[in-house]
Amino acid sequence: MDPITLTQQFHSHFNAKPEAIVRAPGRVNLIGEHTDYNDGFVLPVAIDRGVWIALRARQDGMVRIFSLDLEAESAFELASLVRDGDWIEYPKGIANELIKAGYKLKGFDAVMTGDVPRGAGLSSSAAVELAIARAFSVVSGFEWNAPVMARIAQKAENEWVGVNCGIMDQMASAACKEGFALFLDCRSLEIQHAPLPKGVAVVILDTSTRRGLVDSAYNERRNQCEEAARWFGVKALRDVSVPDLKKWKAGSGLSEIAFRRARHIVTENERVLEAIHVMKTGNLKRLGELFNASHDSLRDDFEVTNDALNIVVECARAESTCYGARMTGAGFGGCAVALVAEEKAGEFVQSVSTSYRKRSGLEASIYVCKASEGASIIQG
Repeated sequence: MDPITLTQQFHSHFNAKPEAIVRAPGRVNLIGEHTDYNDGFVLPVAIDRGVWIALRARQDGMVRIFSLDLEAESAFELASLVRDGDWIEYPKGIANELIKAGYKLKGFDAVMTGDVPRGAGLSSSAAVELAIARAFSVVSGFEWNAPVMARIAQKAENEWVGVNCGIMDQMASAACKEGFALFLDCRSLEIQHAPLPKGVAVVILDTSTRRGLVDSAYNERRNQCEEAARWFGVKALRDVSVPDLKKWKAGSGLSEIAFRRARHIVTENERVLEAIHVMKTGNLKRLGELFNASHDSLRDDFEVTNDALNIVVECARAESTCYGARMTGAGFGGCAVALVAEEKAGEFVQSVSTSYRKRSGLEASIYVCKASEGASIIQG
């Protein structure tokens, strides 16, 4: 979003100039799928699609937000937060958690817009949460601490909105650095920044299929992982090594299906750790191989792909300019992510769009992305 356009929109709605513009990005997970609830490792990257808020402080405790995308205004009082089920629950939840954490908040007027595709698994909700938190930090004058704000946003989504998400989305939107992926240890919440190799584009391939049955399948996978962790005698599958997998044999008290779920998690954690190393050395070929191995494991051992995801990944891998491709997110629909030679990204998009349409009968939405900065002040 162009800051000049957003400023004009604010002026036409509130008849005043905004004091600041803040932005928070969506994210895509490069590698490390279903590892988060097993205390494992993930490697998301913030994308150059996000949520922008132009704002101006108020002297009372009112927060008024006009959503350009929904063409709707909603408001709430900081002193009397109540749920009413509207889109404004995300901002309200952030306000509620900040107040509970002891922050003294001021109200503001705001115009909000975003370009993260909704329902594609690119975390538009985390982008809204972190943009709102950044807006409160600007008008209320408190110091911005990205990991702390990520945890506050996660609590808001868990406890106010009622979505039982992990910390990855919020941490990526809060703490990523431009040009880097974010390595996150989901047990310790320790983070480090891993540089994306030069000359590569992150391409998101939206299959145009949406995740069906994901809640029941997710709970089933989670239970199978916990069953396997108990069999291995550990707190979580994070604590199982690849050599440990050799302890299993048929008839040993752990079903084959639970073992295969465990094998995905254990090998996926290894792939994330190797990915950080090869990113630091700029080894794109090996990074692509890790992407491919991750998808194959999610398809065969964790069984969370669908036909559309498998087809779009095969179409991507067929291109000589593609280093590797894999499904990303919960699975059963949604998006895949590919690493592509940057100067050939346009040709890649055209070719994969055509081949995916021929094979699936569906239209893919394809986004060529750059690794972007976490929640930040754009102006003011």
